[in-house]
Amino acid sequence: MNKNPDSNQVNSLKHVLFGSLIGTTIEFFDFYIYANAAVLVFPQLFFPGSNPTNSILQSLATFSIAFFARPIGSAVFGHYGDKIGRKTTLVVALLTMGISTVAIGFLPTYASIGITAPLLLMLFRFGQGMGLGGEWGGAVLLAIENAPPGKRAWYGMFPQLGAPIGLLLSGGTFLLLSDTLTNEQFFDYGWRIPFIASAALVVVGFYIRLKITETPSFLASLETKKPVKTPLITLLKSYKRELVFGTLAAVTTFVIFYLLTVFTLSWATTDLGFTRRDFLKIQLFSVLFFGLSIPISALLADKFGRRLVLIVVSVAIVLFGLFFSYFLGSGNTVFITLFLCIGMVLMGLTYGPLGTFLSELFPTEVRYSGASLTFNFAGIIGAAFAPIIAIWIAKNYGLTYVGYYLSAAALVTFISLLLISKKEHQF
Repeated sequence: MNKNPDSNQVNSLKHVLFGSLIGTTIEFFDFYIYANAAVLVFPQLFFPGSNPTNSILQSLATFSIAFFARPIGSAVFGHYGDKIGRKTTLVVALLTMGISTVAIGFLPTYASIGITAPLLLMLFRFGQGMGLGGEWGGAVLLAIENAPPGKRAWYGMFPQLGAPIGLLLSGGTFLLLSDTLTNEQFFDYGWRIPFIASAALVVVGFYIRLKITETPSFLASLETKKPVKTPLITLLKSYKRELVFGTLAAVTTFVIFYLLTVFTLSWATTDLGFTRRDFLKIQLFSVLFFGLSIPISALLADKFGRRLVLIVVSVAIVLFGLFFSYFLGSGNTVFITLFLCIGMVLMGLTYGPLGTFLSELFPTEVRYSGASLTFNFAGIIGAAFAPIIAIWIAKNYGLTYVGYYLSAAALVTFISLLLISKKEHQF
C-alpha cells in the first residue's frame, strides 16, 4: 500500500513551471543584490581602507564565499532531496537563502562594530550560498521530472529564466534607488532596502512551493528502488566521470556571466569613468538578451540535443573572448553595449539547456545531489574568484588577457563536452 500522500496527486503545468521559476528568481535576486552591493557599497562600508582597489578585492572575496558554501548546500540538501523528496527540501533551501539575505540588510557597518561587521557579513553570505546550493538542483528537477517526452529542455529552461529575471529585479532596484536617493542616503540606508524587501518575495515563493507535490520520477523511483543510503558516496564511487566532466562542462557559464556582470560593473565605474547609474542601465538592457536567448536555446536543445548546442556555443565563446578588449576597452558606450548584448546572448544559449544536460547525467536516486554538485563545483572554479582574477589580470596585463581567460575557460568546457559520457538516464 502506497502511503505517500503525493502519490495520487498530479502537479498542474502552472504549478510546476511557476514553482520552479519563482524559487530561482528569488534565489538569484538575493544573490545578485549581494553582487551589486559587493562592488558598489561594501568596499566603503565594510572594508574601508586607503586603497580603493584593495577594498574592492576584499569585498569581492566575501562574494566568493558563497561559491564554496554552495557545494556544501548541494551535498546537504541533495542528500535529503534524493532520500525524502524534492518538495520539502526545496522549501527549506528557499528559507535558508531568504533569512540570510534579510539578515544582511540589518547588519551594522564597520564604523559601528568594527571587525565584527565583515565577519557577520561573511557568515550570512555563507548562508546565501548554502541555500542556493540546494535550491537550483531541486528547481530544475521539479521542472524536468514533470516534463512530457521531447520537451525536457523546454521545461528545464523555466528555472533558468529565474537568473535574468532576478538580475533585472536586482539591477532595477539599485537603479531606482540611485535615481531616487542622494549618494549619502544610498550609503546610509538605501542599499539595505533590497535585502530587507526580499522577505516579501520569499513569502510568495514559500506559499507556491507548499502547493507543489512530489515529481512523478521521484515517486516512481521509490516504488521500484530503495533510496540510496548516502547519495554523495554513491556519486563518488559510481559517477566520478560524470561529476568531473559535468563540472568542467559548466565552468564557462559561470566565467562569462560574472565577467559580464560583476567585473564589467567594477571596471566601468572605476577605470572607464561610467557612473553607477549609467552602467547599470546598460547592463539591464543587455540582460533582456540573456532572457530572450534562454527559450531559444531550449528549443534548439530539444531538437538537436543538449550536448551539441553546448559544444557549438562553447566554440562561439572562445571566439568572443578574443574580442574582449576591442569592445570593452574602447570606452565607447555603443561598443560596450553591443559587447554586453552579444555576451549575454551567448550566456543564455549556454545556460538555458545546462540544467537539463547536467540532470540527465545521473539516475533519479542520485540526481538531485549529482546535478547540484556539478553545477556548484563549477561555480567555485568558474565564478568564486573570476571577478578578482579578472581585475588582477586587467590591472597587470590589460583587458586583452581577460578575454584570453574567458577563451581558455570555454576551451576547457568544449573539451569536456567532447569527453563526457553520452549515456542518458531514464526519467
